[in-house]
Order: sequence, then C-alpha cells, then structure tokens
Amino acid sequence: MKKGIKIVTIGGGSSYTPELVDGFLKRYESLPVKELWLVDVPEGEHKMQVVAGLARRMVKRAGVPMEICTTLDRRTALKDADFVTTQLRVGQLQARIKDERIPISHGILGQETNGAGGLFKGLRTIPVIMDICRDMQELCPKAWLINFTNPVGMVMEGIHKYTDFHKIIGLCNVPIGMHRAIAELLERRMEEVQVTFGGLNHMVFATKVIVDEKDVTKEVLKLWGDQSVKNIKGVVWNPDFIEELGVLPCSYHRYYYMTKEYLQEEQEKFEKHEVRAEFVKGVEEELFKLYENPSLDQKPKLLEERGGAYYSDAACNLINSIYNDKQDIQVVNTVNHGAIENFEDDEIVEVSCAITKNGPVPQKVGRLPKAVNGLIQQIKSFEAAGSAAAVTGDRKKALLALMINPLVMSQKTAEVVLGELLEVHREYLPRFFADETSIDKEGTL
Repeated sequence: MKKGIKIVTIGGGSSYTPELVDGFLKRYESLPVKELWLVDVPEGEHKMQVVAGLARRMVKRAGVPMEICTTLDRRTALKDADFVTTQLRVGQLQARIKDERIPISHGILGQETNGAGGLFKGLRTIPVIMDICRDMQELCPKAWLINFTNPVGMVMEGIHKYTDFHKIIGLCNVPIGMHRAIAELLERRMEEVQVTFGGLNHMVFATKVIVDEKDVTKEVLKLWGDQSVKNIKGVVWNPDFIEELGVLPCSYHRYYYMTKEYLQEEQEKFEKHEVRAEFVKGVEEELFKLYENPSLDQKPKLLEERGGAYYSDAACNLINSIYNDKQDIQVVNTVNHGAIENFEDDEIVEVSCAITKNGPVPQKVGRLPKAVNGLIQQIKSFEAAGSAAAVTGDRKKALLALMINPLVMSQKTAEVVLGELLEVHREYLPRFFADETSIDKEGTL
C-alpha cells in the first residue's frame, strides 16, 4: 500500500463507474489510487472498454498517475487488492426488466429491491458475491469488500450468515440524499447538520437531527414532505402521519405506505413499456453514446438520471475513511451489535457508524418506534428467508420469502410469480435446477 492503493471494481462496465472514477480523482491526495481494475464478463466487455476509455480520459484531465486496467479474469484483478467494490447485475438489465414486468403483470409491484423483483435479484446475486468473497479470502485477504449491489440488505444478510467472510460493508446512497434534503429544509450546510440513521437498507429512518447542539427533529418532522430520489416519483407525505410516526422515512417507504398509488402508476408504465428498468435501459444507451465520444473527459450530467446520485461520495468517502482511519460518521450496512434494539445483535442493519481502519463501529440508536417495528421486522424476515433460498436453492424458502413480503399480498399470486420468475431466470439460478448443468460462475456477473 506504500506504493499506492489497488482497487478492483467488479461490474466495471456499469454506467455508474465514471461516478466512482470521479470520486477517486477528487480525493487523490488523501486516497492515492494507483491502480483501478475494472472487471466484467464477456457480455459486458464492450461496455467495460467504453467506460475504461472515458476513465482514462478523466484521469488524463486530472493529471494524476492512476492506471486504469481491464480484464475478464476476476482472479487476476483481485490479486493483492486493497479494496474491492461490487456493482454487478446478474443477467444485466434484461433480467431487471423481467423482475419488474412479471410481477406487475399479476397485479403486484415489481421493483429491483422490493417485493418479488427484489427477491429474485437477491437469488441471482448472493451466490456470485459469495464466490467473490471466497476468491478474496485466497487472493487479497486484507482487502475490504464494499458492496453497492442491490438488494444490499439481503446480500449482506446472506454473506454474514452463510460465509465466514467478515470484511464486507454494504452501501447505499439514500441516507446521503436524505441528509442533503434535511440540510436544505433547514437552510444549512450538510456539515452543520448531524443526522442519526437506523433501520434496514431501503427502509432506513432518520431518527434524530441535531443543529448547533440542539435537537431539531420535531421541527424537521413537520417539514418533511416531497423528498424523493430519481427512480421514485415524489408523492407528498401527510404531515400529520410523519409527525406522529416520530421518525423520518426514506423515499422507498412509499412502496409500503402508498402501495395502491404506486401500483397504479407502475401498471400505467407497464402498458407503455416504461417501467423503471426500461427507462434505465434508455438512459444507459444515451450514456454510452456519450461515453464513446473521444472528446468527453468528465462524467456527464445525464448520469444523474441513472439513479446513482452521490454514489461516488458514498463509496469513495467510505474507502477514504477506512484507509485513513478517519473515524467519521457514515451510514452503512453492517452487523447490528446492539445498535438498534429492534433487531438481534447479529442481524444486518443500516445504521450510522464510526468508520475506522478496522471497519464500521455502529452508533447507538436505541429502539425505533413501535409504529414502524412491525414493518421492519417483516422486511428483515423477508431478507432472511430470501438469503436462505439463494444459498440453498430451496423453492419452499423462496415461496416463504414472497409470502412474507407485504407487497405480494396473495398466496396464489406468489405461487404463480415464483414459478414464472424461476423459469425466465433459470440460466442464473442453477441451485433451483439441481438436475441441470450448472452455469459457468464467471458468466453470471
């Protein structure tokens, strides 16, 4: 590490990668990344090379000695890495389109981290991340794995429960977006506003807001309304509901508190072939046209439409804080260790943590309100059942996960959707089809 840091990004052909490169370049003085390896599978090789070309132009523009390397051989890249990031999509965007459209066709919400769509992304992803962890234990045992791949909570739960790999941290940009929104409401800079977060991935709550050493949480509860993220249309929260809830919900809570409205909206998009995955596919096509332009040497504004706002801030700040033992507070997915009393000590939570050279140290949040406890327990049970299904290939466990999830709402629908999604994704779910030849693991990233 004295000669500089080696970072490996698996899923390097992602349209998100320029965000990551931009973040590393901005922090080069404190985080000297000498080698950034982009890794992908044959299906993603063209995109990876396009992204690498843009990354090299960005590096040249910044004038720093960072080498951009590409490979289809994950193990070659991982050798002696200091940090590994995962931003992969098993089956690529076409798999996400199926995850969203099939549930909607049966009258339930399809979304890549919630409900049936979230389950199937987890079923495809967890075995692949487990393979990466095994490679890391052999080839770069001191490296930290920073996982940005959804569904982050379920993926983390699976790695924690079914492997002995512990140097993994899950990351999401939602808390940063919430922090920014809270600061804007209070007309203060982000660094002047201290926000405590606790909950689960895509089900996190802001539990306390401090400004000038004064608790202003009640004030913010009255102001919280139309905050949203790029992939979730803003719907105004009822202020009486938020005030009585006592904690600030994130944008993804709308799927559960406004299910009827969101289902109607998604059904309308379904008919027009404009579900989120189809929209993203269009954005990605435009992005890669821009990336191919030999004169482009910085991340384009259009990238914000992809839904990855603040990705570089979240990922690069986290790596920077571990590398420099900054012990600053960031929101990550990690083992609870008693931070949130609603969950078991060994369950994965999303929580404010002090980031040290030895990893995240969860900050004490206490007990989340009874009003939200039922929902968070239901989703934690969903994550647990889903991760168990992913590891075992047990259809009964997969059905259990679907039945637990509040977005499914019907045993009959769960059975039908389970069968259809298993069939369309069978190439990437060998554990569920044990009598068939397993696919090449390297072909699943």
